[in-house]
Amino acid sequence: MLIRDGFPGQRLRVLSPPIITAAVDAPITERLLVTDAGFFPHAADHGRVRPKGARETIVIICTAGHGRILLDDIPHRVGPGDAAVIPAGTAHMYLADQDDPWTIWWMHVVGRDVQELLPSDAAPVTPLHDVYAATALITQVVERLEVDDTVASLYETSGAAWHLLAHLGADRLRGGSGTRPRIHAAMAYLRENLATTVGVSELAKMANLSPSHFAALFKTTTGMGVIEYLARLRSAQARELLLTTSMSIQDIAEAVGYADPYYFSRQFRRLNGVSPREFRARRMRETIARPNTSVRGASAAVR
Repeated sequence: MLIRDGFPGQRLRVLSPPIITAAVDAPITERLLVTDAGFFPHAADHGRVRPKGARETIVIICTAGHGRILLDDIPHRVGPGDAAVIPAGTAHMYLADQDDPWTIWWMHVVGRDVQELLPSDAAPVTPLHDVYAATALITQVVERLEVDDTVASLYETSGAAWHLLAHLGADRLRGGSGTRPRIHAAMAYLRENLATTVGVSELAKMANLSPSHFAALFKTTTGMGVIEYLARLRSAQARELLLTTSMSIQDIAEAVGYADPYYFSRQFRRLNGVSPREFRARRMRETIARPNTSVRGASAAVR
């Protein structure tokens, strides 16, 4: 027999129907509202069967043990470090593994932002890039609901949930976990070596992948090719140097990996809409001038 809840050490919060009704029509929470959330440790015999699905989208973060979900009669294995998403209105069943029951954090969410952050056509189970960060975020969701059900607490809960869903969406964009560490290593290499002239072939060799496979994975992970990714890294560093130093444009170009300052300026304009010199001048003009008023004069004016 499947058990819904009641596990030793569990945490569980469920909003009342009147509060949900009011919140889904209120600013902020109408975009994203957590209706239920909890933590089930070592949840032996845990499971639910919903032939018509749930009204909310369900998010499950597995931190230990195993379980499985069945979505529209398709089984999916869930293990430590996985996030499972069950879209609202989707027939499903989920249950803990009999021999190695899962430990899970979970929440039910509604609102118009949910579909954009967690599209229903995405893979239902995603390996997490950073399970500790995801767990910390969903822990915040539960903790906020445990405080009370005031509007202020619901706002904070929605904020933590939005952060978590954005985190899960980013992990989905980064692709599968098998080769992801190697792509992230290549990205880190580029961040730490802005002046590098290394190309796709050399980065692929570092990652022990073919150039074509590496290029495809890199674009899936970042949304752009290696050259564009490096150009954006250089542009970000250049913006910092323009704002925080008095270095010349030529020196900044060299510092971020461009031997030709004119080519650097063209690339900077392409990415920022203005030249390096104009970017620096605009930000300088935005500096707020200090009022020419002494403390004594200001005190006198108040009197």
